[in-house]
Amino acid sequence: MKRIQKALILLLIVSLSFMEAVAQNKYNDYKFVVQRIELLGKQYPTLCSVKSLIKTAGGKEIYVISIGKGDKDNKPAIAVLGGIEAPYMAGREITLGFAEKLLAESETAVIKDLLESVTFYVFPDVSPDASEQFFSNIKYERAANARSTDDDRDFKNDEDPFEDLNNDGFITLVRITDPAGSFTESDEDKRIMVPADLSKGEKGSYLVISEGIDNDDDGKYNEDGAGGVIFNKNFTYNYEEFGLNTGLHAVSEPESKAVADFLYDHFNVYMTLAYGPQDNLGQPMKTSERQRASPGQAMGAGSGRGQGMETGDRRLTSITRSDEVINKLVSDKYHEITGAKGAPPVRNSPGNFMEWAYFHYGRYSFSTPAWWFPTEKIKNNEAAFLKFAEKNKITDAFIQWSEIKHPDFPGKKAEVGGIKPFSVMNPPADTLSQIVTANYKFITSVAAMHPQLEFIDTKVEDAGEGVFRVSLKVHNKGIFATCAESGNNNIWTRIMRISLEPASGQTLLSGQKVQRLMRLEGDGTSEFSWLINGKGALKVTAGALNTGIINTTLELK
Repeated sequence: MKRIQKALILLLIVSLSFMEAVAQNKYNDYKFVVQRIELLGKQYPTLCSVKSLIKTAGGKEIYVISIGKGDKDNKPAIAVLGGIEAPYMAGREITLGFAEKLLAESETAVIKDLLESVTFYVFPDVSPDASEQFFSNIKYERAANARSTDDDRDFKNDEDPFEDLNNDGFITLVRITDPAGSFTESDEDKRIMVPADLSKGEKGSYLVISEGIDNDDDGKYNEDGAGGVIFNKNFTYNYEEFGLNTGLHAVSEPESKAVADFLYDHFNVYMTLAYGPQDNLGQPMKTSERQRASPGQAMGAGSGRGQGMETGDRRLTSITRSDEVINKLVSDKYHEITGAKGAPPVRNSPGNFMEWAYFHYGRYSFSTPAWWFPTEKIKNNEAAFLKFAEKNKITDAFIQWSEIKHPDFPGKKAEVGGIKPFSVMNPPADTLSQIVTANYKFITSVAAMHPQLEFIDTKVEDAGEGVFRVSLKVHNKGIFATCAESGNNNIWTRIMRISLEPASGQTLLSGQKVQRLMRLEGDGTSEFSWLINGKGALKVTAGALNTGIINTTLELK
């Protein structure tokens, strides 16, 4: 029996090693991703648990991998999410690759110690319906799930999809030679079509549409294709009602609701990291002048839970001052470890996950696309990408313009071509391994900065007649504050408490038995003292789920 067990364990190890080797430098489809996820749970049963939260409209599972030691849900935790927007395919590879590397190195001294104090909740892909378009016979940058919707409000669902007019397996653009067109060739790269600039005396000579036909004869092209709702537009912060691909209402989709419910149920999460289009690692968020002018945002000793907002306005609309400091620190660490430079302009959109996690969930929230190309001094983003591709010998980035007969433009010259889908926002597959490794080092490095409480300067003084004065300080020896400042007034952030448990026969004469412990910045300290009548062991407990709970016992004698 033991031989069989050893053989099975060895087979699991070999299988995982083989799958990791196959997965490296390759984008993996849903089926293979699921196999990798399930194998982690089997190989590391004491450190790793795998759970499916829900099925999407397309019938695909939303998985979460919980990694840590002991009681995982009762220690500070970081949530790492891939697939925030499906076209950013590298995010799911980085996220799952991070989980694999973390577990593979779980016996090293550094990671063993880290897993004793921090839990990781890893969501490899929260948009699996859309991600699969990357592996379909017709590839296009789909971000929406499989929910059938009426995107153009004509009482028909999914009736005007893309068509592969040149049968090359990719959806790109169609340009039609037309003197009434508003597009022209870019001066920076003739292959790229740009709107004509009338202020410079330019005249358009092309119409440009997405590759397909006008199936519903409404003068628009491919405006109501397959799906759906975009995960990264379906959250409550700045949610766009009746917006394109935003859903019937905020958190309308099984996957967005399941992820939000999981996070709300896990009060121990103090930080989220998402891989997608939003970016506050390449370019950290800045506090607005209005926010800077608002005093008392950070709650000090003696302040109330409702303080820190301007009169008559309880909404945060920009990062707070102390959170800005942490964002800058983490951004610097990201640049240092990954070597990333020259981040592209920040892209925000209504209902996105990163801003929800900071402003509504009240956690430290970070996001990055993880990869970008240098724009240098080129104004047009596509022209900059083609220059990058040429410099790096990426030969298949552009599909050359080729003439077709378009049924909607009889008698006019129509050509299909353009940059290949997914290539602008995803690194070449042969660089994935090093990107995964760099992000693994970054995440573990930042995790080591987690909030961590300790008791210091503990004193027991005999005041006479059986009365003892007990004093101590609670110190946050971590770099992160005990919670994001945005979470201070948020009911979804656990309040830290410090409490006494007197021994039998002891009486509390002065001070509170249970009291609130205010938010502590990194290296911050709060001091407490009590008068106790009676000898014996006095137990003191402090903290919350997102900081960890610490205990000490003081002998009064």
